[in-house]
Amino acid sequence: NAQTNSQAPASHHTNTPRRVLIVGGVAGGASCAARLRRLDETVEILMIDRGPYVSFANCGLPYYVGNVISDERRLLVASREMFHERFNIDVRTDTEVTAIDPNACTITTRDVHTGSVGTEHYDALVLSPGAAPIRPPLPGINLPGVFAVRTIPDSRRIRSWITEHNAKTAVVIGGGFIGLEMVENLIHRELFVAILEKLP
Repeated sequence: NAQTNSQAPASHHTNTPRRVLIVGGVAGGASCAARLRRLDETVEILMIDRGPYVSFANCGLPYYVGNVISDERRLLVASREMFHERFNIDVRTDTEVTAIDPNACTITTRDVHTGSVGTEHYDALVLSPGAAPIRPPLPGINLPGVFAVRTIPDSRRIRSWITEHNAKTAVVIGGGFIGLEMVENLIHRELFVAILEKLP
């Protein structure tokens, strides 16, 4: 869920457009950025995501695992370049926000590859970082072959594991939409699948 202060202060820099920083892309952050551009052509928008992709189809991830979608590029909804060319929105991927200073209206960023640190000022800040999958504290939870499905790299790792280990069986924990789509696609790849769901 995106969170923001609807009464954002006017820019403290005279004669410069207001600057909105959006932390997180994909469904929440990218939709917010595009909607904000439609509402205001003058605002400066910077979207920051710690992953390599700013906008992709989450619902397509199981179908990529199942080879129903074989080309990873078909999962990409919009690229950094498209956001810049079509919406005049700057996008910084592979960058994580490590601190927020609400008094100075700044955030601290870190490049996930180089470790280089920077600071960005904002007039309004939108937090849409998404959620982390629940990994219950069970023995073996971090062993090889145990995966979460949330990003394109997650799907890539599962695909590789199935191929490299000639996998025949799978257990899917969680019977929500993504869990059931994973069951469908693992069966499509001729694995025997068991599904576990906590709720009745």
